[in-house]
Amino acid sequence: MSVAAEVPVSGHPRGALSPSRAADFMSCPLKYRFRVVDRLPEKPSSAAVRGTVVHGVLERLFDLPRGQRTLEQAAEMLEPQWQQVLAAEPEVAELFAEDASGEELASWLAEAHKLLGKYFTLEDPNALEPAERELYVETELESGLVLRGYVDRLDVAPTGEIRVVDYKTGRSPSEFFEAKALFQMKFYALVLWRLRGVVPAMLQLVYLGNGEIVRYIPDEADLRACERKVSALWTAISRALESGDWRPSPGPLCDWCDYKSLCPSWGGTPPPLPQRSVEEVVVESAGVDLISVDG
Repeated sequence: MSVAAEVPVSGHPRGALSPSRAADFMSCPLKYRFRVVDRLPEKPSSAAVRGTVVHGVLERLFDLPRGQRTLEQAAEMLEPQWQQVLAAEPEVAELFAEDASGEELASWLAEAHKLLGKYFTLEDPNALEPAERELYVETELESGLVLRGYVDRLDVAPTGEIRVVDYKTGRSPSEFFEAKALFQMKFYALVLWRLRGVVPAMLQLVYLGNGEIVRYIPDEADLRACERKVSALWTAISRALESGDWRPSPGPLCDWCDYKSLCPSWGGTPPPLPQRSVEEVVVESAGVDLISVDG
């Protein structure tokens, strides 16, 4: 039986989504299909892997006691964190497969060091005591849709206010793309609201690429709108699974897409749809990758 025949589309079909997979479908349904349904491999990106390493260092920085959370200590964590990522995802070794001298890797780590340096210009980690780091969150909406993901950092004030913090190793977006960047944060805020009954007081995106912080104060109306959006997204995904109609959405980012050669918008031909159960697709839709491009 094909995937298409196994997915109901009436009402609110049960499913699960992470913000990264939701963003995939919003940016290009065909890209979502290639990643989730076909599970086609992608080449590791040096920028994405560097982001994963920097995220790991910033998470572990708070294992140190106050006063020892310095740039020097963070720099010492870079190489071990790279080795940890390499052990978990051996395929990333191909990034430096031809780097016999080690100069390319050294330069790559130096760029990661610059990102960490930028972080220390934006926040003083010695003045912070996060309530949670790399927090896994999951909730089920009334529609039956499960939302899940990992929050980089959760700060909770003594008076109970919650701040959701996400690190981005890229540059802050223009106003035109800011709403897209905030979608992920509203997604997390929605999950936390459903879990804890409290609307987060602040959503904070920390952009290390150009040293800027974007802050947003959500309210219940924002989060209810987000809930309607993700429910509608899953309904659209289910319809695409039923029909097999995964339309491409060509744009300026296509040149960076590993699937461009398979895209009909660029003269390619997608492979036949695989025989996969809806349960597999649901798991992939909610999956959180170790390595993810974060702006």
